[in-house]
Amino acid sequence: MEDMPLPALFEQARKIRAAATESAVDQEVVKKGCEALHRCEDMVNNLGLFSPNETKDDISTANLKYILVPFYLAELMEKIAQEDRLQILKASQAKLKEFISFCEAMELVPKEELESYTEGAPKTVVDQRARKIARFKRQRAAESKLLEIKERKERRGRSTKAAALSTPVEAGEEEVLDDDGEEEREAWTTTISLAICKALDLLDMLKKEEEMLSAVKDRQSEDGDEFSRDVLDERAKKAEAWHRDAAVRARYTKPSPPITCATFAQDVLEGRANVSQAHDHKHQPLIFGPASLVNGSLTTDRERMAAQVFQPSHRMPTMSIEEAGLKEMEIMNKWQERNVKLMEEANSSWHNDRKSKPGEDDEEDDDDAAQEKARAWDDWKDDNPRGAGNKKLTPCG
Repeated sequence: MEDMPLPALFEQARKIRAAATESAVDQEVVKKGCEALHRCEDMVNNLGLFSPNETKDDISTANLKYILVPFYLAELMEKIAQEDRLQILKASQAKLKEFISFCEAMELVPKEELESYTEGAPKTVVDQRARKIARFKRQRAAESKLLEIKERKERRGRSTKAAALSTPVEAGEEEVLDDDGEEEREAWTTTISLAICKALDLLDMLKKEEEMLSAVKDRQSEDGDEFSRDVLDERAKKAEAWHRDAAVRARYTKPSPPITCATFAQDVLEGRANVSQAHDHKHQPLIFGPASLVNGSLTTDRERMAAQVFQPSHRMPTMSIEEAGLKEMEIMNKWQERNVKLMEEANSSWHNDRKSKPGEDDEEDDDDAAQEKARAWDDWKDDNPRGAGNKKLTPCG
């Protein structure tokens, strides 16, 4: 590694850093990458590639990528597993601050990020949220720009290769191709802008972690190691006793009946009911809000109002599928019972109509008397035409 030139050494360290960022790697590989980046940092300082009197326009395109050495070193140092975590955090923060300060001197830090970095942590949550959103937008824009530059280079490479295959040239007549210096410079400048956003996020995260570890260390120094050991022993004893009692209870515990209701099963999974409870297919409405996230019940008006904030746009069902099925079965059973009764009544009346009734002779006598009366009335009307007794209608009579 000592005999390697600076470009090859930087490329090797960059590959190790990319592998460590995408997935977990061995600690030996991480330490090897840190060693390579330390070597790159020493070589950059010895060669004097950067000067405090220069700006970003004065730095050559070939040396622009070495600005990222402190940032890569801070990312790899943060992934080192060591007992004294505070020392690792402080060293990583120092490298990040060095990287941000150098980029500030080279006028590479955006104005908004520079103001927020000098002001420190935001006082309100709204300012903190606005700062994170603006930083995330800059990060997404830098990533999109890098992807666009990569695709453009690949398309140009394919077209150049196709042109070379279609029109071969003789030796000595090759045209000197452009080195694409402007595009390479744009790519490294965008990479540095992306690294600045990530460095600021990582610096905030490391500061919070350092505060938490310092608070834990101070509490341990105040309470002593004996207190923490006693607490751990007590917790271990409670866990062992719980498992032992559970094993004893499992021998005599009657298994719960199987759950046949989907709504009740959902209630059990979300913590609104127990398996041992009796269930009569009552529909429990879904809760949308904080109470459903913690699997708790609505105990206060505040929780009830919070649960009613996020409601579905559609109308919720008034009964479950099981309740609807049971209701349809009940309606069907009643309908079948009614049809059976109607059929019995119809059959019995049809059967009774075929039999003779005791009052049937009296009805026939009444019919004969009415018929004789009608005949007598017809005879009288024949003998006495209408208007026969009115003498006023006959003027000559």
